[in-house]
Amino acid sequence: MVMGPPIETHMNLSDTKQQLSKLVNHVAQGQSRVVIEKSGLAVAAIISTEEYQRFLRLDAERVQRFAALSRISEALADVPLDELEAEVQRTIAETRARRNTSTADAA
Repeated sequence: MVMGPPIETHMNLSDTKQQLSKLVNHVAQGQSRVVIEKSGLAVAAIISTEEYQRFLRLDAERVQRFAALSRISEALADVPLDELEAEVQRTIAETRARRNTSTADAA
């Protein structure tokens, strides 16, 4: 049987403390995620280790992407904005034309 995504539950801190063992079991089984609230504000979450590993992987990818964007920005710092915009538009047009050609060839 294929399970759907975990159900997100919001709980206040005192209820979370009282039910922690049960909540951890449900989270570990992939049945739920728990958002812990204090004074009505979300302050923490309990997620499965699978979801935590995915979070770490995605966060590392995000850091790499921002580093790449930073390197590109530094490399193009002296290029006027209008030239950059024109080059981006030209590249987009070329890529779309190539994609359309390969799609037409495949049909």
